Amino acid sequence: MLIYPEIDPIAIHIGSGGIHWYGLMYLVAFTSAWYLGRYRARRAGSGWKEDEVADIMFYAALGVILGGRIGYVLFYDFSNFIQHPLNLFKIWQGGMSFHGGLLGTALALALYGRKTQRSFFQVTDFMIPLFPLGYAAGRLGNFINGELWGRVTDVPWAMVFLHVDTQPRHPSQLYQLFLGGITIFIVIWLYSNKPRPTMAVSGLFLTLFGCYRIFVEFFRQPDKQLGYIAFDWMTMGQVLSVPMVLIGGFMLWKAYQKARHAGG
Repeated sequence: MLIYPEIDPIAIHIGSGGIHWYGLMYLVAFTSAWYLGRYRARRAGSGWKEDEVADIMFYAALGVILGGRIGYVLFYDFSNFIQHPLNLFKIWQGGMSFHGGLLGTALALALYGRKTQRSFFQVTDFMIPLFPLGYAAGRLGNFINGELWGRVTDVPWAMVFLHVDTQPRHPSQLYQLFLGGITIFIVIWLYSNKPRPTMAVSGLFLTLFGCYRIFVEFFRQPDKQLGYIAFDWMTMGQVLSVPMVLIGGFMLWKAYQKARHAGG
């Protein structure tokens, strides 16, 4: 059994405030995506220029931050938001929804595609391989903040979060870091390194991430303000992930069907 190491959420103290680790994780996420994007743009036949990456990252960053925060408020904390509306802006305290960020980013990338006369899936197929490492950084931020802990367990690597209680729990933030971040990054990056039908990369990501999220939620403590919201065992994260699996699977099938018909 392990003890959660109490970590100061402020990485750099400045006067009475400072720079929070959670904010630094966002910087790591966007910086890694920018470098990876420039690398992908340099590849022969990418259809992208290096100087376009900064523009598309600006759109994506707005989508992630605004969509993630608004999504958290709507999906997970609406009643508290009604009482304390200024909490919407306190992103350093955590409280970002992946599904909200996904929707916000999709809208932002759609706007970018319209601006540059590219199809929506041309843009998303290029951008999606850049995201999972940023997701991993965000989950590391959750671990540093000591939030999103797991359910009670007796596995040897169980961790006690003393600021919660004295029961051993799954370190579910780290599960999400390695499974949803690093593992999916490796799979999507390798898959996208070869020519694929338009929409296939996007479809594979939605399918994999949806399946991963449904699985990992069985180890994560449900949000206390919501608990289980369907069938007495499904969490909000699982409910929101089911459409990802269905839509992603359909997109993947449709992409290869179109490619097969185009090839005669």
